[in-house]
Amino acid sequence: MRFDAKTVAGLTLPAGKDDHLEFDDELAGFAVRLRASGRKVWIAQYRPSGSRRTRRVTLGAVEKLTPVEARAAARKLFARVALGHDPQGEREAERARSARTFRSAVEVYLAAKQGELRPASYRIRKLYLLGGPYFRPLHPIGVGDITHPDVAARLSAIARGHGTQTAVAARKAISAAFRWFMEEGWTTANPVIGTRKPAEAESREHVLNNAELVQVWNACGDDDFGRIIRLLILLGSRRAEVGGMCWNELDLDVGAWTLPAERSKNHRQHVVALPPAAIEIIKSVPQRARDPLFGDRADKGFTSWSRGRQDLDRRLAGRVRPWRIHDIRRTVATRMADIGIEPHVIEAALNHFSGHRRGVAGVYNRSSYDRAVKAALARWSEHVLALVAGRDSKIVPLPRVS
Repeated sequence: MRFDAKTVAGLTLPAGKDDHLEFDDELAGFAVRLRASGRKVWIAQYRPSGSRRTRRVTLGAVEKLTPVEARAAARKLFARVALGHDPQGEREAERARSARTFRSAVEVYLAAKQGELRPASYRIRKLYLLGGPYFRPLHPIGVGDITHPDVAARLSAIARGHGTQTAVAARKAISAAFRWFMEEGWTTANPVIGTRKPAEAESREHVLNNAELVQVWNACGDDDFGRIIRLLILLGSRRAEVGGMCWNELDLDVGAWTLPAERSKNHRQHVVALPPAAIEIIKSVPQRARDPLFGDRADKGFTSWSRGRQDLDRRLAGRVRPWRIHDIRRTVATRMADIGIEPHVIEAALNHFSGHRRGVAGVYNRSSYDRAVKAALARWSEHVLALVAGRDSKIVPLPRVS
């Protein structure tokens, strides 16, 4: 039969059936679905290219679409199929995409990245993407439905409420997540691209002078934070590296600290030749039944940075210009150069791969300068102790070339 108002009205469910398709004889795949409830709906049935199974798309209820309108909709759908489309498959994919919210997608992303990122980097990304108010308004939205204006609005709100540096970090976190979503096929675009990049703060250049370095050293208490700060002054290491120092990384008999690759910022193992002053500080750490030297938790290193810094600043009583813990690393590098230690040795001592250790020179020169680094750290340690003791350092700075 050819469907028209009269023939469709006369269609009835065959005896013994609860569900039945009645097909139009003129347009292949065009049908009316009959249900036991008495409801009739227009159906387009087709076979996607390369598939053995047929698929069905509901066009609408018979009472809402006339036979002419339903036939036109079916022809339009079959035309898309002829061009290689799979309308039902595309609808299912769209529903799945909408059901994958930003929050659920981020949870999968973080689970995949947990083993790749350094613990601190993982915590920061999780904080910005899932914690706090940063991107909370985006959490219930389908990851493929988030647009450029959505992200731009959140970044502006973060900059206003939390400062530009927080906005910079949040932007980096969400952009990395969307790149991963694209790789997974969950979205076709990164809506962060084109958003205004918050102005990053200028790189800090603050270096403590000798008097300030002595003030910081002398203000350190006989506690974990004080020992960490003094080790940072002697070694020039990063605070997280010293704060997470473990007994199994140390060989005090030979005076070596092996920083494992997974705890190093550049993911390179770094062996530090400990000067006697550093060994003495480490030996003063109370032995506890756990691996980390510092902190109150057995599974983590030192975490009470804010409280430790507040106590230290209280003892300093303003005798040092405003400074950050990371300024110590810059100070060590600068003052080591001032006493004549060569730049490539300073970089090796600080496990810093830049300058001569990058590019072509770094490819061919693989030396770790072990002996030179050991001598440099010993020399720097002697210089620091001389300053603290208030005596003239035996280290004679090399003349500067003007």
